[in-house]
Amino acid sequence: MAQDGYAIGHLDELGEGYGFRKIRRALGVTAFGINALVLPPGYESGRHYHERQEETYFVHRGVVEMEFGDGSRHRLEPGGLARVDAATVRRMRNVGSEDAVVVIAGGKSGYVGRDGMMADGDDRLGSLRS
Repeated sequence: MAQDGYAIGHLDELGEGYGFRKIRRALGVTAFGINALVLPPGYESGRHYHERQEETYFVHRGVVEMEFGDGSRHRLEPGGLARVDAATVRRMRNVGSEDAVVVIAGGKSGYVGRDGMMADGDDRLGSLRS
């Protein structure tokens, strides 16, 4: 659901079965790439790298193993994170017994810094309320 200034969605609305779910397209994201990847147990992706974009991987569900060009392997469980430089060769495997869901965000040109501004009448930017 797209509104003026924001969009709301759900992973289940972006497709069925295995493979990529195009979050960027569904929500109209323009500042970076973002997708979810649904992997069946035992699936292993191809080895790949990128020309320009750094990627961050977030394991939402399941257990995956990230393998890098140096031969190292790292197990990521739900909540696990990995950042990978564009030129670094990587491969991902679902090493769990259930489907894995991994959210992947990629971009280039760096962090813009903390640029939040207070909305009229609110003075709690970045603080937690109980």
